[in-house]
Amino acid sequence: MAIQKAPGAAKSATTLAVFKWEGVDRNGQAMQGELRARSNATARAVLRKQGIRPSTVSKQFFWMAQGIKPKEIALFTRQMSTMMKSGIPLLQSFEIIGKGISNPTMGRMVNTIRSDVEAGSSLSAAFRKYPAQWNDLYCNLVAAGESAGILDVVLERLALHLEKTEVLKVKIKSALTYPIAVMLVAGIVVTVMMLFVVPAFKQVFASFGSELPGPTLLVIAISEFFVKYGYLIVGALLAGFMVISRAIQGRAQFQAERDRLVLKLPVFGNLIRKGCIARWTRTLATLFAAGVPLVEALESVGAACGNIVYLNATARIRQDVSSGVSLSTAMTQSTLFPPMVLQMCAIGEESGSMDLMLGKSADFFESDVDEAVAGIASLIEPLLIVFLASLIGGLIFALYLPIFNMGQVV
Repeated sequence: MAIQKAPGAAKSATTLAVFKWEGVDRNGQAMQGELRARSNATARAVLRKQGIRPSTVSKQFFWMAQGIKPKEIALFTRQMSTMMKSGIPLLQSFEIIGKGISNPTMGRMVNTIRSDVEAGSSLSAAFRKYPAQWNDLYCNLVAAGESAGILDVVLERLALHLEKTEVLKVKIKSALTYPIAVMLVAGIVVTVMMLFVVPAFKQVFASFGSELPGPTLLVIAISEFFVKYGYLIVGALLAGFMVISRAIQGRAQFQAERDRLVLKLPVFGNLIRKGCIARWTRTLATLFAAGVPLVEALESVGAACGNIVYLNATARIRQDVSSGVSLSTAMTQSTLFPPMVLQMCAIGEESGSMDLMLGKSADFFESDVDEAVAGIASLIEPLLIVFLASLIGGLIFALYLPIFNMGQVV
């Protein structure tokens, strides 16, 4: 089954920017939308390949972009699947769903896609005009469903895939967000104490006329350093963060090293690895179930993991499979997959039920992520409480120690 490829599709979405464009198609009809590209020139080239003559192409920064959330795409897919399974025609399904969309950007995009389909375009081709929202995996599956006449079945599988992927992302993010948020709050509290509270105590201590304890002198010295160089430190940290972020966004080598280090993090690295494996197996199972050939399916699987290490490994696996190596053997050579997944793939290859075996592997790792998140939450909370109590309590003890000493003398 031949699968169309997105024109100008990027190898890694992490290095792309969002561009908003306006122009006219071959028939002179005005059109507008968003796409991801490396530069303004690349965005214009992609549009011209699609038969669109762009009049304006502008980069959308994070404070300008009117984003469409992945869960909105998942909801749209679920609604389309339900409508088509109920026997409602495609165009009428678009019209019904479009009336209930609250996001104006999403609503305009859905209406434009409906107009393209009504004008004779295939649904997958209409989706490909918005690569920022409809990735290669989505478009390839829709194209396969259109070719085989099972679009309603493919949309149902896509909806299930998107819903499970979003649930998995939310669980991993919740496990990572809580400790990061607590650390940020602790940093803000300590900074405020060093800049405002400790100097006030320093003036009180100056009237004591006695030598201060060592812990108090240390805290006062740190506070004086903060007051004198704090703004420079904050500015340097922000500037360094922006420079490093720009460097990482612009170079795949930095991104690969970052993702490799993330997988080696204590506790969280194992959680992220399980999440990548769950998304990898779930995506490949969805493609197999839709009848996409293995080599073509592997083109879209790597990017679904959200980690360049797995993206590069998938490219090598695809190359090995295309040269005649079995999938389980190629996965074994990558050393990124646990024995259970390799064994399930081998069983799937022998029994001809690869989609079922991969789906069971995805279910296992998704439930494993649930347990890991619960375990991390139960472990992190007491550790953070001890850390905060030691940090804030230590500062307060150092500030009040001279007062305690005076009370003992009196």
